Amino acid sequence: MNFTSIIAKATSLSNEEVQMLLNFLNQSGITLEEATREQQYTNPEDAVADLCKHLQIDFIKDIPVNDISAEMVRDIPINYAKNHQVLPYKTESDRVYVLTTNPLNRKAIDDLRVRFDKRIHPLMTTSSRLHDAINRVYEKSTAALEGLETIESEEYDLDDPVIDLLEAGDDDAPVIKLVNTLLFRAVKEKASDIHIEPFERDMSVRFRVDGIMFEIFKPPKKLQNAITSRIKVMGNLNIAEKRLPQDGRIPLKLAGKDIDVRLSTVPTAFGERLVMRLQDRSNVILELVQLGFSEDSLKKIDHLLNKTYGIVLVTGPTGSGKSTTLYACLSKINSVDKNIITVEDPVEQRIHGIGQIQVNAKIGLTFASGLRSILRQDPEIIMIGEIRDLETAEIAINSSLTGHLVLSTIHTNDAAGAFPRLIDMGCEPFLIATSLLGVVAQRLVRVLCPHCKEPYTPTDVELRSLELTREALTGATPHRAVGCAECNQKGYIGRSVIQELLLVNDEIRSLIMQRKDGNTIKKEALRQGMSTLREHGIQKMLTGITSVEEVLANTQMDI
Repeated sequence: MNFTSIIAKATSLSNEEVQMLLNFLNQSGITLEEATREQQYTNPEDAVADLCKHLQIDFIKDIPVNDISAEMVRDIPINYAKNHQVLPYKTESDRVYVLTTNPLNRKAIDDLRVRFDKRIHPLMTTSSRLHDAINRVYEKSTAALEGLETIESEEYDLDDPVIDLLEAGDDDAPVIKLVNTLLFRAVKEKASDIHIEPFERDMSVRFRVDGIMFEIFKPPKKLQNAITSRIKVMGNLNIAEKRLPQDGRIPLKLAGKDIDVRLSTVPTAFGERLVMRLQDRSNVILELVQLGFSEDSLKKIDHLLNKTYGIVLVTGPTGSGKSTTLYACLSKINSVDKNIITVEDPVEQRIHGIGQIQVNAKIGLTFASGLRSILRQDPEIIMIGEIRDLETAEIAINSSLTGHLVLSTIHTNDAAGAFPRLIDMGCEPFLIATSLLGVVAQRLVRVLCPHCKEPYTPTDVELRSLELTREALTGATPHRAVGCAECNQKGYIGRSVIQELLLVNDEIRSLIMQRKDGNTIKKEALRQGMSTLREHGIQKMLTGITSVEEVLANTQMDI
């Protein structure tokens, strides 16, 4: 792609306008296109920055959205801002600075000059950056909220299909635009959950991003019924039933992505509480190495997945990435010569070549009944979404003993805790000892933002909490979170797995047969060289992947 095409794609300048600017530079003795013809731009922003530098136009890469007042856009419709690619940035006594992707757009600049009655000073940026800034500035616009306060008794059509969340027009009911904006922003910020919580005098909307809850804003209390009804209609729930919990699904398409939203409502003292869990169905299933597993664990897990029978369990609390790990395992061993069938609740990601069964308790399709059926489907490998009860556990054990490799999850705090948990369910110790091959325990720690993290030396208190000496930091590069525009001032982008892998050998089998507790089993595994969750977390902290705070928050002191 040549320089002209890069500029045109990254901005709203036409090819003719770009060429006109380049011709102007050539007449000035600057042959920018010649100088950049052989240059391979990995980032279109670099090309735009180069052009602005030679044209002596200010280029803004990181737009400080929080510094842009909602008053700046109060009288400018969002559709106008998007169509003309302009966003007022800040004002001074004699001028207004305006973000744009086309400084040659005289019509828009003249319109804004009349609107503000001041000289307009354009600041260049890229289309993607400006589009995101426009959405975020208009979200916090006080004018939008003032308009929303009038809709409680207003008539509007709740059955509008949500095709593209950015296409809400001026005629759409404000509550529809509000809900659409919430969903769009949640996807944009990679939130896993949206919580809408009613209280006595107000409401709260919170996002869970990388496992941490953040309050987004507080809608007026009078919007509660309208917001709740809109979301329930989108999820095909009964809007008249407000006394019982309900579950639904909202399929969305946003910017080419298929987003599956699982909706849950429960009645509280001050109205219905809604939680929406977002799942991006277009996500590519990651490999174990991309999830953050250590090299030693990867080799051991590969060995377990090549077994022809037995059970491999993944354990951890809710939201620790267990299902993602199982999908990565299935993807690794998936081939045309293997028959793989899963029973899940729900099917979170679809894998070509694997039979995936969705649990439906309403019609009697439980984990146990599904398992009984798939054993007649001649599988080599079975994946069970979760071992929840004795019946499911016994079928899983019997399946493994009759020549099937079984993968599943269970809720325990660490790897060693899986054995007493199964015994507490009612499984016979000798069957557990015979069938289990290994247990992976895992947590998710947030990854430090590579754009703003800074080197950091842990304090003595932090080192004592991690049971580390000052000498252990020799040659290490710990970092801490700072916060920038790239990570929305959070200091972290994404999450990575920390894990421990307990392999079942003769010594561990003997302890299981004796019904020993989890601590005893863990001590034996540690004696044999098992690396713990905290040790893996410390390793990632010392290499600058995560922070001291994340390790301390997600792991406990080892026995």
